[in-house]
Amino acid sequence: MIALCQKARKLTAGEFTVKQAIKEQAAYLVIVASDASANTKKCFSDKCAYRKVPYVEWGTKEELGKVLGKEIRATVALLDENFANRISEMISGIH
Repeated sequence: MIALCQKARKLTAGEFTVKQAIKEQAAYLVIVASDASANTKKCFSDKCAYRKVPYVEWGTKEELGKVLGKEIRATVALLDENFANRISEMISGIH
């Protein structure tokens, strides 16, 4: 589903662009890899809480990158509300 979101160009990955999406209130869901550094997790957790953007930790950096067809990625922001809701449901169903 994340790959489909990427094909639709409703996703951004990487620390700088995800921070920018949160700041511009374009992000509907932020996913941070479970094995990201404590500093990265805290930074995005705080930014998302301040801007009231849903935040979830999922997978590893390698898994997140593999889903996107790229190298490792620690952060992803979903820019479409419907994709964000569906992916959030799927992730919460896993846990």
